[in-house]
Amino acid sequence: MEIHVWSDIACPWCYIGKRSLETALSRLGDPQDVTVIWRSFELDPGAPAKRDLPMDELLAKKYHMTMEQVAATQARITETARSFGLSYDLSNLQSGNTFDAHRLIHFANTCGLGDAMKERLFRAYFEQGQLMSDYDTLVACATDIGLDGEAAREVLATGAYADEVRFDEEQARDNEFSAVPTFVVDGRFAVSGAQDPDVLVTMIERARATA
Repeated sequence: MEIHVWSDIACPWCYIGKRSLETALSRLGDPQDVTVIWRSFELDPGAPAKRDLPMDELLAKKYHMTMEQVAATQARITETARSFGLSYDLSNLQSGNTFDAHRLIHFANTCGLGDAMKERLFRAYFEQGQLMSDYDTLVACATDIGLDGEAAREVLATGAYADEVRFDEEQARDNEFSAVPTFVVDGRFAVSGAQDPDVLVTMIERARATA
Protein backbone atom coordinates (compact mmCIF):
# COMPACT_ATOMS: atom_id res chain seq x y z
CA MET A 1 0.00 0.00 0.00
CA GLU A 2 1.23 3.46 -0.91
CA ILE A 3 0.50 6.67 0.94
CA HIS A 4 1.19 9.74 -1.19
CA VAL A 5 1.58 12.99 0.70
CA TRP A 6 1.50 16.37 -1.03
CA SER A 7 3.19 18.99 1.14
CA ASP A 8 5.45 22.03 1.12
CA ILE A 9 8.63 22.60 3.12
CA ALA A 10 7.36 26.04 4.15
CA CYS A 11 4.05 24.75 5.54
CA PRO A 12 4.06 24.45 9.35
CA TRP A 13 1.10 22.07 9.31
CA CYS A 14 2.95 19.81 6.86
CA TYR A 15 5.74 19.04 9.33
CA ILE A 16 3.12 18.40 12.01
CA GLY A 17 1.28 16.22 9.50
CA LYS A 18 4.44 14.19 8.89
CA ARG A 19 4.71 13.49 12.60
CA SER A 20 1.02 12.63 12.77
CA LEU A 21 1.43 10.10 9.96
CA GLU A 22 4.49 8.59 11.65
CA THR A 23 2.50 8.31 14.88
CA ALA A 24 -0.36 6.62 13.02
CA LEU A 25 2.00 4.12 11.40
CA SER A 26 3.63 3.35 14.75
CA ARG A 27 0.19 2.59 16.20
CA LEU A 28 -0.23 0.11 13.37
CA GLY A 29 3.09 -1.46 14.29
CA ASP A 30 5.11 0.29 11.55
CA PRO A 31 3.58 -1.93 8.84
CA GLN A 32 6.06 -3.16 6.26
CA ASP A 33 3.41 -3.13 3.53
CA VAL A 34 3.10 0.68 3.66
CA THR A 35 5.30 2.96 1.55
CA VAL A 36 5.15 6.72 2.08
CA ILE A 37 5.84 8.82 -1.01
CA TRP A 38 6.42 12.56 -0.63
CA ARG A 39 4.96 14.67 -3.42
CA SER A 40 5.80 18.28 -4.22
CA PHE A 41 3.48 21.21 -3.57
CA GLU A 42 4.40 24.90 -3.46
CA LEU A 43 2.12 27.14 -1.43
CA ASP A 44 3.58 30.12 -3.27
CA PRO A 45 5.25 29.03 -6.53
CA GLY A 46 5.86 32.66 -7.48
CA ALA A 47 7.82 33.42 -4.33
CA PRO A 48 11.20 35.14 -4.74
CA ALA A 49 14.37 33.39 -3.62
CA LYS A 50 14.16 35.34 -0.37
CA ARG A 51 11.74 37.79 1.18
CA ASP A 52 13.20 40.58 3.27
CA LEU A 53 10.22 41.26 5.56
CA PRO A 54 10.06 39.38 8.90
CA MET A 55 7.64 36.46 8.87
CA ASP A 56 5.10 38.05 11.22
CA GLU A 57 4.86 41.12 8.98
CA LEU A 58 4.51 38.94 5.89
CA LEU A 59 1.65 36.98 7.46
CA ALA A 60 -0.11 40.12 8.66
CA LYS A 61 0.06 41.56 5.16
CA LYS A 62 -0.97 38.37 3.36
CA TYR A 63 -3.91 37.46 5.58
CA HIS A 64 -4.95 41.00 6.60
CA MET A 65 -4.33 40.25 10.27
CA THR A 66 -3.15 42.43 13.13
CA MET A 67 0.25 41.67 14.63
CA GLU A 68 -1.53 40.46 17.75
CA GLN A 69 -3.58 38.01 15.70
CA VAL A 70 -0.45 36.76 13.98
CA ALA A 71 1.29 36.26 17.33
CA ALA A 72 -1.67 34.29 18.68
CA THR A 73 -1.81 32.10 15.58
CA GLN A 74 1.92 31.45 15.66
CA ALA A 75 1.75 30.56 19.35
CA ARG A 76 -1.04 28.06 18.66
CA ILE A 77 0.92 26.43 15.84
CA THR A 78 4.08 26.29 17.97
CA GLU A 79 2.19 24.62 20.80
CA THR A 80 0.65 22.05 18.45
CA ALA A 81 4.08 21.34 17.00
CA ARG A 82 5.48 20.91 20.51
CA SER A 83 2.85 18.28 21.26
CA PHE A 84 4.39 16.25 18.42
CA GLY A 85 7.94 16.75 19.70
CA LEU A 86 8.84 19.58 17.31
CA SER A 87 10.57 22.79 18.38
CA TYR A 88 9.37 25.50 16.01
CA ASP A 89 11.10 28.87 15.91
CA LEU A 90 8.55 30.70 13.78
CA SER A 91 9.84 34.18 14.61
CA ASN A 92 13.12 33.47 12.80
CA LEU A 93 11.88 31.83 9.61
CA GLN A 94 13.49 32.90 6.33
CA SER A 95 10.74 32.98 3.76
CA GLY A 96 11.57 32.16 0.16
CA ASN A 97 11.00 29.86 -2.80
CA THR A 98 10.99 26.10 -2.11
CA PHE A 99 11.14 24.73 -5.67
CA ASP A 100 14.81 23.70 -5.45
CA ALA A 101 14.25 22.02 -2.10
CA HIS A 102 11.55 19.89 -3.71
CA ARG A 103 13.94 18.97 -6.53
CA LEU A 104 16.42 17.80 -3.93
CA ILE A 105 13.81 15.56 -2.32
CA HIS A 106 13.18 13.90 -5.69
CA PHE A 107 16.92 13.34 -6.06
CA ALA A 108 17.06 11.83 -2.58
CA ASN A 109 14.18 9.52 -3.53
CA THR A 110 16.42 7.90 -6.14
CA CYS A 111 18.82 6.97 -3.34
CA GLY A 112 16.14 5.74 -0.96
CA LEU A 113 16.51 8.84 1.23
CA GLY A 114 13.43 10.86 0.29
CA ASP A 115 11.92 10.70 3.76
CA ALA A 116 15.21 11.61 5.42
CA MET A 117 15.64 14.57 3.06
CA LYS A 118 12.11 15.79 3.74
CA GLU A 119 12.73 15.55 7.48
CA ARG A 120 16.07 17.35 7.32
CA LEU A 121 14.67 20.22 5.26
CA PHE A 122 11.69 20.63 7.57
CA ARG A 123 14.01 20.82 10.57
CA ALA A 124 16.33 23.25 8.82
CA TYR A 125 13.46 25.58 7.98
CA PHE A 126 11.25 25.44 11.07
CA GLU A 127 13.77 24.80 13.83
CA GLN A 128 17.01 26.28 12.52
CA GLY A 129 15.80 29.28 10.53
CA GLN A 130 17.58 28.31 7.32
CA LEU A 131 16.70 29.54 3.84
CA MET A 132 15.35 26.83 1.53
CA SER A 133 16.49 28.53 -1.68
CA ASP A 134 20.15 28.78 -0.63
CA TYR A 135 22.23 26.16 -2.44
CA ASP A 136 24.91 25.90 0.25
CA THR A 137 22.22 25.25 2.84
CA LEU A 138 20.52 22.63 0.68
CA VAL A 139 23.80 20.85 -0.07
CA ALA A 140 24.68 20.83 3.63
CA CYS A 141 21.31 19.27 4.42
CA ALA A 142 21.87 16.67 1.71
CA THR A 143 25.28 15.67 3.06
CA ASP A 144 23.84 15.49 6.58
CA ILE A 145 21.62 12.58 5.52
CA GLY A 146 24.36 10.80 3.59
CA LEU A 147 23.95 12.09 0.05
CA ASP A 148 27.00 13.01 -1.99
CA GLY A 149 27.45 16.76 -1.71
CA GLU A 150 28.85 17.26 -5.19
CA ALA A 151 26.06 15.23 -6.72
CA ALA A 152 23.49 17.30 -4.83
CA ARG A 153 25.12 20.53 -5.97
CA GLU A 154 25.09 19.32 -9.57
CA VAL A 155 21.38 18.53 -9.31
CA LEU A 156 20.70 22.06 -8.10
CA ALA A 157 22.93 23.69 -10.69
CA THR A 158 21.50 21.81 -13.68
CA GLY A 159 17.81 22.06 -12.87
CA ALA A 160 17.46 18.29 -12.60
CA TYR A 161 14.14 16.89 -11.31
CA ALA A 162 12.26 20.07 -12.18
CA ASP A 163 9.88 18.04 -14.33
CA GLU A 164 9.16 15.71 -11.43
CA VAL A 165 8.23 18.64 -9.20
CA ARG A 166 5.97 20.11 -11.88
CA PHE A 167 4.34 16.72 -12.46
CA ASP A 168 3.46 16.44 -8.77
CA GLU A 169 2.02 19.93 -8.79
CA GLU A 170 0.02 19.24 -11.96
CA GLN A 171 -1.46 16.14 -10.33
CA ALA A 172 -2.41 18.22 -7.29
CA ARG A 173 -4.20 20.69 -9.55
CA ASP A 174 -5.92 17.93 -11.52
CA ASN A 175 -7.21 16.44 -8.26
CA GLU A 176 -8.12 19.88 -6.90
CA PHE A 177 -5.83 19.60 -3.89
CA SER A 178 -5.76 23.14 -2.55
CA ALA A 179 -4.66 22.53 1.05
CA VAL A 180 -1.64 20.72 2.39
CA PRO A 181 -0.74 18.32 3.70
CA THR A 182 -2.98 16.09 1.60
CA PHE A 183 -2.76 12.36 2.28
CA VAL A 184 -3.87 9.88 -0.38
CA VAL A 185 -4.04 6.27 0.81
CA ASP A 186 -4.02 3.44 -1.72
CA GLY A 187 -5.02 5.87 -4.46
CA ARG A 188 -8.62 5.80 -3.16
CA PHE A 189 -8.93 7.69 0.10
CA ALA A 190 -7.83 11.29 0.58
CA VAL A 191 -7.84 13.77 3.44
CA SER A 192 -6.27 17.21 3.80
CA GLY A 193 -4.83 18.97 6.80
CA ALA A 194 -2.66 17.95 9.74
CA GLN A 195 -5.07 15.25 10.83
CA ASP A 196 -5.07 13.54 14.20
CA PRO A 197 -3.19 10.23 14.05
CA ASP A 198 -6.42 8.35 14.81
CA VAL A 199 -7.98 9.74 11.63
CA LEU A 200 -5.06 8.45 9.58
CA VAL A 201 -5.13 5.07 11.33
CA THR A 202 -8.83 4.72 10.48
CA MET A 203 -8.23 5.65 6.86
CA ILE A 204 -5.37 3.17 6.46
CA GLU A 205 -7.36 0.40 8.09
CA ARG A 206 -10.35 1.17 5.84
CA ALA A 207 -8.12 0.99 2.77
CA ARG A 208 -6.82 -2.39 3.88
CA ALA A 209 -10.28 -3.74 4.59
CA THR A 210 -11.59 -2.71 1.17
CA ALA A 211 -8.52 -3.62 -0.90
